[in-house]
Amino acid sequence: MKTFLKIFAIAFLCFIIAIGVGVWVFSKFYKPPTDVVVSDRGKIENTEIVDSKKEQVVEEEKSELEKLIENSKRINVLLLGMEGARTDTIVFASFDPESKNVDLVSIPRDTYYARRGYNAPEEKKINAVYGDHGIKGTMSAVSNVLGGVPIHHYVKVTYSGVERIVNSLGGVKVNIPMNMDYDDPYAKPPLHIHLKKGVQVLDGKHAIQFLRFRKGNNGGGYPDGDLGRIKGQQQFMKAAIEKALGFRLPVVANTVFKYVKTDMDLSDIGILAKNALGMTKENLKAYSLPGRASSQNHLSYFIHDPNAVENLIKEIYSRQKL
Repeated sequence: MKTFLKIFAIAFLCFIIAIGVGVWVFSKFYKPPTDVVVSDRGKIENTEIVDSKKEQVVEEEKSELEKLIENSKRINVLLLGMEGARTDTIVFASFDPESKNVDLVSIPRDTYYARRGYNAPEEKKINAVYGDHGIKGTMSAVSNVLGGVPIHHYVKVTYSGVERIVNSLGGVKVNIPMNMDYDDPYAKPPLHIHLKKGVQVLDGKHAIQFLRFRKGNNGGGYPDGDLGRIKGQQQFMKAAIEKALGFRLPVVANTVFKYVKTDMDLSDIGILAKNALGMTKENLKAYSLPGRASSQNHLSYFIHDPNAVENLIKEIYSRQKL
């Protein structure tokens, strides 16, 4: 039972600390393509006419990525941080039971994702899919954005759950690089961030503030933009993992069990527990979805780069044992 609790905690904490994985934000204008739509089944279609004979040949010849996926035993899990009916945080987590490697890819909530029949600007963001199509639709959307990589399971948690889980760790020690002050009374629930510069142990409430901080009330923020934000969040991630691997694991596991929802049953978790034995913080790597930010009609979008995404997934699936 102790082994089960230990690995259960490690597996799900990969999501909890992944809340802090940032997204790249650049102030470049981009007009999203109008000839790209998403079918009712969630797969991207375009208006290009494909020769049927040529298409048949392509289907018979598997790509390098398809071969890597086919020959891999990786378990892929969609990790969702919920804020009402929208997914405020979306992370693709891939675990290789042979190498013990865990790879996390943060999907920006503003990722442009067109769906047939959903034409409002805010409906073209991937974080709106959950409210209309639920967990299955969100899993399909993320799989499509990642080039068709399979997603086997999901894990959901709310910010209140994250807060309690961090508290079960006894807080997390981080170095806050600047005074962080931001207020958004219109957020649901209202968001108020007030942290002082310096090294300190953050409890659950203040950890959420640290992880969600993007910019200050005066418009300032990290001096090197989102690169600085990602560094700060990865600092939190490493500190949380190191503490989670310590003596508080049974307590953390019990808390995680209360505040997450997943489609994994006990047999799934048992297999994961067995395969994850020996995993350490060095096995964890975090990435951001390749692409660039854009704006249209005063609304921000993140346009992913399909070719760069494919290369990233191939890199993940080719990752060897440490």
